[in-house]
Amino acid sequence: MEIGVRKKKRLGDILLEQKLITSDQLAEALVEGKAKKTRIGETLVNMGVIKEIDIARALQKQLGIGYISLQGYHIDDDVLKLVSDQIMKKYCLIPYEFDPINPNVLRVAMSDPMDIMAMDDLAIVTNLQIEPVAATPTDIKSTIDRYFGTSEAQSMAEQYTKEKLEQANKKAEETAAANEEIDNSPIVVLVKTIIDQAARQRCSDIHIEALESKVRIRYRIDGCLKEAMSYDTSLLSGIVARIKIIGGMDISEKRKPQDGRITQVVDGVEYDIRVSILPTVYGEKVVMRMTSKQGLTKPKSALGFSQEEMEKFDRILANPHGIILVTGPTGSGKSTTLYTALSELNTEDVNIITVEDPVEANINGINQVQVNVKAEMTFAAALRSILRQDPDIIMIGEIRDGETASIAVKASITGHLVVSTLHTNSAAATITRLADMGIEPYLIADSTVGVIAQRLVRRLCPKCKKAKIATDMEKELLGVDTNQELTIYEPAGCMDCNETGYKGRIGVYEIMSISPKIKAVISRGGDSEEIKKVALEEGMSTLRMSASRYVVQGITSMPEMKKISFEE
Repeated sequence: MEIGVRKKKRLGDILLEQKLITSDQLAEALVEGKAKKTRIGETLVNMGVIKEIDIARALQKQLGIGYISLQGYHIDDDVLKLVSDQIMKKYCLIPYEFDPINPNVLRVAMSDPMDIMAMDDLAIVTNLQIEPVAATPTDIKSTIDRYFGTSEAQSMAEQYTKEKLEQANKKAEETAAANEEIDNSPIVVLVKTIIDQAARQRCSDIHIEALESKVRIRYRIDGCLKEAMSYDTSLLSGIVARIKIIGGMDISEKRKPQDGRITQVVDGVEYDIRVSILPTVYGEKVVMRMTSKQGLTKPKSALGFSQEEMEKFDRILANPHGIILVTGPTGSGKSTTLYTALSELNTEDVNIITVEDPVEANINGINQVQVNVKAEMTFAAALRSILRQDPDIIMIGEIRDGETASIAVKASITGHLVVSTLHTNSAAATITRLADMGIEPYLIADSTVGVIAQRLVRRLCPKCKKAKIATDMEKELLGVDTNQELTIYEPAGCMDCNETGYKGRIGVYEIMSISPKIKAVISRGGDSEEIKKVALEEGMSTLRMSASRYVVQGITSMPEMKKISFEE
């Protein structure tokens, strides 16, 4: 009887009933869903009307069933063996446990607990009674990926290897030509799987490496490389050829480095992938840098600023003109901070133009210019043209030379707000770097309004971090009184964090507002130590002090803090 009741209810009606959507939104979603051939829930999520979690909670409430978050949940092999991953993907569901009271009942996490066909299929395949439990589609897909992702990629790889061997046996002399023209389905699926898995594991870079006896795939997650899978060397040419095709590169050129760009949608999120191919001794090495618009345009609160740092950041951004510089090594989150600042400043009444190499994410309402050296569109050349485009705010991807620095300084003095990045170790060292580029100290003092030096440290996994009493040496490093007892945390490792002990990263900041006192030191040509001394007197926290605060708060560990303090 219950199934019959469920059958009559439609998801749109349930969401309307619970006042989670309006009838206009439902009507629009039905039209769009019909055009794109997507289900109503997926359409509403893609339109940004509702979140997946709200749909799952609404179904839970309406149907009187359970809800489960599968993140970090361990599923026994006995349960996973009952249903093939093809069926799981087809219906977007995953069985996760037997009912502890009645072992004939199988609990299944479903994105659509009203899918009668799916439940009937499962009941026939497993010969068990099915108990549906609500879960989000992304959660289910990530879990299927966790348990079956590597095996699926492996079977695609094996299928491709088998096909290639058969091909080689038939036409040995045509093998070389066939390698060039590879676009058959197993390799297409393999490359897509590699990218999909990387996105679901929060990976920033994918490394595909040609070693002597194998092809190694590594993912950089939270700043650390981890081997994800390895294949037979015969697959390398196929993988690289496929990446070259979708990245718009020349598949016949194997001796020169190449750069390309791929756009791929994973679970409704669009990823912009920058590809670099480099010939090595054993073949071509591919590195894919993954960025998503959502990842770069975070709200300020998600960057990791303390209340005091947030106030300083807001004060610097409030300047109508001047230069704001964000500094740090590659991969320290500078672009994210810059894009966040631009999103904050992006209103209808200002004209924002950026010059980047390359453009990392497209932002609505901002005019973005790509550097192209071949077409003589350098940072300096682009900046000169931009100044004739009536800009209010100019973002320069990176100040690389004296010419770019000089134009940026002149632009800021003539009433523009300029934001840019520079590769230096600390906020104070940034000022002396500009002087080294040939900018007069009085111009630097006049134009610079704030410098933000930053790094990223890995966050300890909240589910498995272990408490320990800090030693005297650790307290000394943290700048804490050695007489008082201090509890700090260290990594352990669990399912949720992939046994690393860390999950996600957080920014560590050194924010230096250019006060009248600091301006005076810069104007007279003071070195970075003098500038730093005055800034500390005025309440600046160094990178080391900020990282130490995270250790004391239990957000990160001592080794992560030491990576930053090593430079000071």
